[in-house]
Amino acid sequence: MFYKKPYFTWLKIFIAITLILGICFRFINIDRKVYWYDETITSLRIAGYTRDELEDITDEAGIINGEFFQQYQGTNPKKNVINTINSLATENPEHLPIYFVLLRWWVKLFGHSVAVTRSFSALTSLLVFPCIYLLCRELFNQPLVGEIAIALTAVSPISVLYAQEARVYSLFTVAILLSSIALVRAMKISTKRNWQIYTVSLIFALYTHLFSILVALGYGLYILLIEKLKLTKKLKSYLLASVSGFIIFLPWLIAIIEHFDGTKWVSRTAPLLTLLKRWFINIGFTFLDIQIGSSERLFDVKNIVFDNDALLSLNTIWPYLLLITLVLVIYSIYFICRNAPKSVNLFILTLILVTPITLIIPDLISGGQRSTIPRYFIPSYLGISISVAYLLATNLTNFSNQIKYKFWQIVTVTLISVGVISCGISSQADTWWHKYSSYYDPQVAKIINQTNNPLVISNHSLRLASLSYLLNPQVKFQFVEVGDVPEIPDGFSHVFIFRPEWSLISGLETQENSSLELVHNSGELWILTYSRRYPTGERGILQSDKN
Repeated sequence: MFYKKPYFTWLKIFIAITLILGICFRFINIDRKVYWYDETITSLRIAGYTRDELEDITDEAGIINGEFFQQYQGTNPKKNVINTINSLATENPEHLPIYFVLLRWWVKLFGHSVAVTRSFSALTSLLVFPCIYLLCRELFNQPLVGEIAIALTAVSPISVLYAQEARVYSLFTVAILLSSIALVRAMKISTKRNWQIYTVSLIFALYTHLFSILVALGYGLYILLIEKLKLTKKLKSYLLASVSGFIIFLPWLIAIIEHFDGTKWVSRTAPLLTLLKRWFINIGFTFLDIQIGSSERLFDVKNIVFDNDALLSLNTIWPYLLLITLVLVIYSIYFICRNAPKSVNLFILTLILVTPITLIIPDLISGGQRSTIPRYFIPSYLGISISVAYLLATNLTNFSNQIKYKFWQIVTVTLISVGVISCGISSQADTWWHKYSSYYDPQVAKIINQTNNPLVISNHSLRLASLSYLLNPQVKFQFVEVGDVPEIPDGFSHVFIFRPEWSLISGLETQENSSLELVHNSGELWILTYSRRYPTGERGILQSDKN
């Protein structure tokens, strides 16, 4: 397609600059944010250990330091890749093995550190750019749509956040795009080879993330609608490819059925108003991160509350920005349905809608908060980015109405600039909303690091492992089995209790001459005091933050 000079004089340069910024955001301060609980589990998996094994080892070890945990946060000569796969299959079968196997090899090759472990996700996320461009070319055959989609994805806050995290979501994004490209191409040119490529891409996606099943269901619905519910040759080819893919996925599916014991926190019922607030905010994460407006945590998935009601106050700018974003997304979907071929708009609609609908319905019927977790909606974010890219590209190549052309120029620049600002601010932070239960760990660590010779006690070994990344080398740790009450050794200036079960709290409170004081509410940090343990005035160095 031929574009007039204005396109080449500003838009191409703007897209190139945005892409460069997006790449930089994926690597700047990659080790700055807290290495949170879920990332610690990732490292435990690549080490080949289960949580039960770590707790047994930690319990037997007694008083330990932070270096102790590092033995179980990287590759270990006592364990191999089979141990990694077995630990997943038996303890967390909902986590698929491809990412963990690849990451294990990466860490084995380059060594274990926060930066190295996270850099695998950052590098993987760079594959999103050519993949989303190719998908847009397959759908629209207009280079500009793909180029704008690259720019939007490059500075999409949700994409950048998970590109800097030791978790599967960057690879999941690539897997979705690869399978989408393969499917669209197979639907265009229905050859045996193209359907075989789709089968391979589907298997890769299924072994990358469990929600690839929902994406595959969306593909099936798309083809049924395109083929008008008739058993055509294309539908037969799709069914054969899908059955082949799921047969190869069957061994892991059996492991899920046998060992999956549910994810308790996602089944906690959230009030309808809380669901609505989170859905409202989650849509905005495609282009805008309202965490930049507050230093407090956005979501508390444990207590089912939205922690930052002030951000959605009508006295602030954030609800209006979110509303504008929502209107833009809805209009882009309307625009693509009205102007793009049916084969295109149905594909985008199923990509955007199938996953959220599948999660929203159970939340509304039986309760839960599955539909409020942003990372579950990566397929939707991709579909939204492509839909908005089509809207912008179409209007930026329409020079017949200069007022409309200028308006869409402003929209494009503003939308991408908001993403740049969001990513720029978050890149300087040591914690962010997607750290959830570990959001306040940096504040907790600051309190502990003020002391000279502290002991940190917890019922959760992986919580201690995560916190150890932030603490001074002299800090000691003690893991306590749930139900046990430890004998506190002498020789420590301060004894902290971190994220305890209530059995530990009640047990310590009953000890003679002891008392517990909550020093950080949201971070769940207590300090244990004995009348004999602290010299007069020593505790005055503590600066507690009772949030």
